[in-house]
Amino acid sequence: PKLPLTAEAVAEGALSVDHVAAVAAVMKTVPADREADVVGYARDFEPHTVRTLGKKLAYSLFQNDPEPRDPEPVPPGNQHLMQWKNGRLEIRAKLDKVTGAKYEALLDPLAKPRPDTGQGPDARSRSEREGDALAELVDLMLRADQLPEHGGEPVTLTVTMRHEDLANQVGQGMLDNGDHIPAEQVRQLACNAGIIPLLLGSQGQPMDIGRKTRTFPAGIRRTLVARDRGCAFPGCGRPPRHCDAHHIRHWANGGDTSVDNAVLLCRHHHTLVHQSKWDVKLVNGIPTFYAPDWLDPQQKPRRNPINIA
Repeated sequence: PKLPLTAEAVAEGALSVDHVAAVAAVMKTVPADREADVVGYARDFEPHTVRTLGKKLAYSLFQNDPEPRDPEPVPPGNQHLMQWKNGRLEIRAKLDKVTGAKYEALLDPLAKPRPDTGQGPDARSRSEREGDALAELVDLMLRADQLPEHGGEPVTLTVTMRHEDLANQVGQGMLDNGDHIPAEQVRQLACNAGIIPLLLGSQGQPMDIGRKTRTFPAGIRRTLVARDRGCAFPGCGRPPRHCDAHHIRHWANGGDTSVDNAVLLCRHHHTLVHQSKWDVKLVNGIPTFYAPDWLDPQQKPRRNPINIA
């Protein structure tokens, strides 16, 4: 059906199998309306001559067309990888030309050697200077007017520590990701950052703050982050920035929007609690979970170790 004139010539007995193969090969390179010309070649010449004449025909038809080119490769997207190793964050990035140029323009002024202030020239290597420049760039961004949000409030670094320990420069403070830093470093952070007071109870549990609203205000969320340290569901390790604040007693059932009626849950476990028979209670200020009857008939209380560490 694709080569009707060739089929007619075969029916007449004018073309051999080799001729048909030659015609079919040529017709892949020329328009369908040139089949009559190619079949004419096949009637008069040997198969190899048909192929040669077919190449000449294709060249004559397309000699003025632009040279065929491979499609332009799709530029790769920006990539950023980071991993904590031995208390340090390792960062690798692959940026496109434009983004890379912007990054260099931001970093270069901050990575210049420090001027000699009587203590000798800057002894830092180039990689050390660029690393310090990146750290300074992070501080500059944290002081910017427009920042992305986590949980409805601007991005901040929260350090949880007892006030008396901070004042006496003893103990450690805990970062959002669970890592600890010494008290003197916390004091240094406090010199350059807005302080969010957080009163801790006798058992180290944050007291209630904020007001009754349907959505959780930033103050209540900060308290939940300090208390739950991430998803409170047993065995989950999702950090606070991946979590929603969940009403233990649902809002529709008359539950308040308060610390005593809230728990941090990642999106997966938030959906699970809403759609299953898992029960959540605060026991001595610590989120405690009870599995459905079919899973645990004894209703053993379960807690996430990060909440009681």
